[in-house]
Parts: sequence; C-alpha cells; structure tokens
Amino acid sequence: MSFRLPTLRNRQPTHTAATPTNTQQLPFGMTPMGKITDQDYSFIRDLIYKETRINLGDSKRELVSARLGKRLRANSLGSYTEYCQMLQSRPNSGELYHLIDAISTNHTFFFREINHFNYLNSHILPHFLNGRFGAGKELKIWSCACSTGEEPYSLAIALEEFLGQQQGYDWSIQCSDISNRVLDFASKGIYDRDRLKNVKAEWLKRYFQKGEKQMDGYFRVRPEISKKLAFQRLNLFAPQYPWRQKFQVIFCRNVMIYFDRETQQELVGRLAQHLVPGGFLLIGHAESLAGIRHPYQSIKPAIYQLPA
Repeated sequence: MSFRLPTLRNRQPTHTAATPTNTQQLPFGMTPMGKITDQDYSFIRDLIYKETRINLGDSKRELVSARLGKRLRANSLGSYTEYCQMLQSRPNSGELYHLIDAISTNHTFFFREINHFNYLNSHILPHFLNGRFGAGKELKIWSCACSTGEEPYSLAIALEEFLGQQQGYDWSIQCSDISNRVLDFASKGIYDRDRLKNVKAEWLKRYFQKGEKQMDGYFRVRPEISKKLAFQRLNLFAPQYPWRQKFQVIFCRNVMIYFDRETQQELVGRLAQHLVPGGFLLIGHAESLAGIRHPYQSIKPAIYQLPA
C-alpha cells in the first residue's frame, strides 16, 4: 500500500505572539539584533531553566542567539531586548512555546545506540514473556523525549518483530516531548529515505508505506503500527504526569545531559515512580547516574533496573 499526501493531525494549538505595540522600557540593555547583551542572555537562560530545567551555560550563548533570530523576525522585532520585553510583558501569548521549540535540540535517528535495542531483544522482552513483570499481557513503554519520532518508531518495529507472533500479547508506547514542533513531525510518521538508512529493507517494506507523486522518496509508518503510539506534549517537571499506569520500560535517552545534577536526581526519582517493580530505565550512552542518589541497580552502561 502506498500514500500520496500526509494526513495532518490536530495538536495542542500554539500561537504566534503579536508584535508588541507598546515597548515599555524594561531593565534590559537595548542592542541591535546582531548581538545579545549579558542582561538579555541572562533573562533567556533563567526563563528556560525555570520552565524546562534545561541548563544553558555561557558556551550556548552564540547558539541561542542564532536560534532566536527567527523568532525576532517572526514577531517583527529589531533586537533581543525587545524580544525579552515581549516575553516578560506577555507571558501568556504563546511565544514561550516557540522559544522552547527554538532552544530544544532534536538530533536523533532510527535505532540510535543499537546496544539498547539488542538488550531489549535479548533480555527485556524474554523477561516480559516469562512473566517477570507480572501477569499482564501488554508491554507498556514510555519514550520520554521522543523528539521527531525515530526512537519510538524504532521501538515499535522491535516490539512488533518480537511480539507480533506471540498470541495474546500486545504492546503500546507513550511518546512525549516538550517541543510541539517535533511532536507535530513525529505524529505524522513520515520520513525521507535518508532518515531511514538504518532500517532494514525488509522492515521498510513491512512497516512503512511508500510515497507516490508529491510524496515520492518518503515513507509513512503503517497505521496498524502508528495506532499503538500516543504522542503528547509533556514537561518532565510538570507537577503531575498524565498516566496512572506504570511502565515496564522507560527510555529517557540523551535528555539528562542538558540538566544539572540536582535536576537529574529529581528526574530519575520521578521516573522510578512510574516503573513497575523490576522495570528498566534506559538512558543515553553519554549519560550516567554516577554520583547521584537513585533507587536503580546498574545492569550495563546506560541500562538500569528497578528492584523487584
């Protein structure tokens, strides 16, 4: 089966902030758009930390400046100072969502850090079939920072390959991210050929629809797979998570590198509350829980298990 044009899904609306009509002087140093002042950068850094707990150090200054250039142009603003004034004077305008989208880093690809998928197949899924998570027949996984969807769709392929022939068993994946922009992309499940280079040809044929005409060169995840994934915006430091259920596996990879140690400790503690006894937490290979208090047992590098 093939497809031609993507079907757009409605998501939580975001709003482009209007251009301020009254640029009341606030305690920021006016400067041309080409340079961000110490005061402006400090304001942006503090706001991002407050809202997302992402820790922007001094080394990120040029990156932040470059990424915010589009937001200035979108709002017809002439300087970073005016942008900071707008954020301060119109906190409910919706521009904060755009700021977070602009700051977020979303580098990912299919079957990234393949050792995790190998361990999933060799240990976690047999663990599930042997009833070590309890008597349930549905494997529930949470992809905490799903970005543009490559991670959860890679998981979906792995799960379907392993569990698809096991009668009476099923799986589902909750997918969350703080960025509306990447969630819009991920929920469509459409990727060009270059982004699918790590997907085996047989899997590409089995789990994707090939695009035609305007969509030639693109592939869409088949509906029978994508229907088992649910995407929603979530701040990992929101007062409450939207799920009452607990998960057997949580993927929280390559997100803690943006947090300070205190924030990392808070996060892994919260995630433990949403794992079943014996459940697994997988983090990025560049990350570690060394030096922070946590309830997990270290199984392998970047693989942890909650005691049963």
